[in-house]
Amino acid sequence: MTEQSIGKQTREFQTETKQLLDLMIHSIYTNREIFLRELISNASDAIDKIRVQSLTNHDLLEGDPDFAITLVADEKANTLTITDNGIGMTYDEVVENIGTIAKSGTKSFLEKLKESGGAADSELIGQFGVGFYSAFMVAEKVTLITRAPGQPKGICWESTGDGTYTIEECDREKRGTSLILSLHPEFRSSENPEENFLNQYTLQRLVKKYSDYIRYPIKMAFTVKGKEGEADTQEVRTLNSMTPLWVKSKNEIKPEEYNQFYKDVFHAWDDPLEVMHTKAEGAVEYTTLLFIPAHAPFDFYQRETNTGIRLYSKNVFVMDNYQDLLPEYLRFVRGLVDSPDFSLNISRELLQHSNQLKKIGKNLEKTIFKTLEKMLEKDRDKYKKFWQEYGKAIKNGTYADFANRDKLQTLLMFPSSHSVDELTTFDEYIARMPAGQTVIYYATGKDRSSVERLPQMEILKEKGLEVLYLFDRVDEFAIDSLREYKEKKFQSISRGDLKLQELDAPKDKKDDEVADKENESLIAAVKEQLTGKVADVKISHRLKTSPVCLVSGDEGISLSMEQILSEMDNSMYKASRILELNPDHELFGVLRELHAAAPDSDNFKDYCELLYGQALLMEGLTPEDPIGFAAKVARLMTKPAK
Repeated sequence: MTEQSIGKQTREFQTETKQLLDLMIHSIYTNREIFLRELISNASDAIDKIRVQSLTNHDLLEGDPDFAITLVADEKANTLTITDNGIGMTYDEVVENIGTIAKSGTKSFLEKLKESGGAADSELIGQFGVGFYSAFMVAEKVTLITRAPGQPKGICWESTGDGTYTIEECDREKRGTSLILSLHPEFRSSENPEENFLNQYTLQRLVKKYSDYIRYPIKMAFTVKGKEGEADTQEVRTLNSMTPLWVKSKNEIKPEEYNQFYKDVFHAWDDPLEVMHTKAEGAVEYTTLLFIPAHAPFDFYQRETNTGIRLYSKNVFVMDNYQDLLPEYLRFVRGLVDSPDFSLNISRELLQHSNQLKKIGKNLEKTIFKTLEKMLEKDRDKYKKFWQEYGKAIKNGTYADFANRDKLQTLLMFPSSHSVDELTTFDEYIARMPAGQTVIYYATGKDRSSVERLPQMEILKEKGLEVLYLFDRVDEFAIDSLREYKEKKFQSISRGDLKLQELDAPKDKKDDEVADKENESLIAAVKEQLTGKVADVKISHRLKTSPVCLVSGDEGISLSMEQILSEMDNSMYKASRILELNPDHELFGVLRELHAAAPDSDNFKDYCELLYGQALLMEGLTPEDPIGFAAKVARLMTKPAK
């Protein structure tokens, strides 16, 4: 703390913080009671931090090892105080964590709120981690008094939510934090006990509803009415059960209990999509309670995820966010593992070399895969919700985790030409394959419309062959890593031979051979004109109405992969480009006439370049010389019609 920070200062919030405070104060939310859940969760986190740090530095406890959260409702002062004996904060930490909230997701919260037209549900607060500011939904003034272990003075922070706050040093005997809410009149009225947040029974109900499984006692002094002629007495009650849910038998736990535990412990804003509660005994003994969140975090695919599994030993918290238990692509799973063999002061470095933990991790993977397989088979609608949120992560796993590839590939789903609305698995695709089809066809593109307009789709549509559609950047990486599924190779409609011979009639095969032979000299001339631009020129056996298309060879990367790598600033790899011409299109007839008349003429050369440019455009690629391409089009358009 600097000398300048000793005296009382008035500071301004960030612009985004002001906007957030304005939303809280003018409360667009209907479920205002969740403020208590958020503040108790923050208090619990503060105790978690000092409990873990004190394992290696007992002096931090300052002779106060009994952790607790205390509520004090003062009807005379119209204040509700939430106190914890957790880690507390220094002056700089208060400024960083309370006065500035750049790390809390506020900007994304406001953007999400704007998208919803300002009518967002209150659970957005929990989703975007701005729980502290929910205090302003019910308080006209918020005072925070805190002291970190070893600090001689405490820090007092105060704001009425007007865009500014004051901060100064103050006296505080014990470490930890007290949050004093000076409530708005409407939230301290006895006329509406449900929203009277000074009413002891209302507070008891809210703690039971939202924070029953918080692992530290939440205490409050209760006034007990005396019998006739006797004075009222006060008794301190613990409002939460603190019984770890995972130690109970699954048969004793109701779905709503799992849901509430998930919300309390992981600060979630909605019910989980799936719950996995297992117990293992024997050489490796542990209990695990895992959840698949119903929604991925708003920035799940744009950041390095730092979520992990909580570790407990005999119901005692050991470590948060242990990230090496599950592979990265499964880190959307939240939950905990409790094992009597974990040491309370074990380090992350030791855990990384723990054979026991590796076995537990493998077992958890099996549990997750088995759950997803069952969901796909028994509850398709739920699995579709899962896939919408986490499908990209599962696809990442197919090329990141070779050991689990067989399990992962059965979980994959893709859009296809079979249905506009439904996704399909590989097994479902194979079940619909006609006799004679030996490969699984797929096409890449930005969306359904662009893929279905590809000239390469024409022959497959005519033959009624289903095509998988790959729209995500990760899709082709996944398909390339798999290579085949149940002995059916994956075949891009824009690469090499489409393996249609088995489905062709003998007459069709003979016609193709004749076309190849008759146009050998023309194809050679086009290839010479496009030297350096294409690896080969061929008569197409996949086009029906389009004059031309661009494909890549069986070896090397595809054209779409080349684009993806280019967007990732990796231009080292280039696809082998093959230009295919449709011998049945009228443009091919014109090209043949020009070649027969004068193979070295500018007209013939222009047609070759234009057909190549057209093929590029249909693939979503820009011609190498856009100005030259436009000039050739203009010259062709100014020629008199026949």
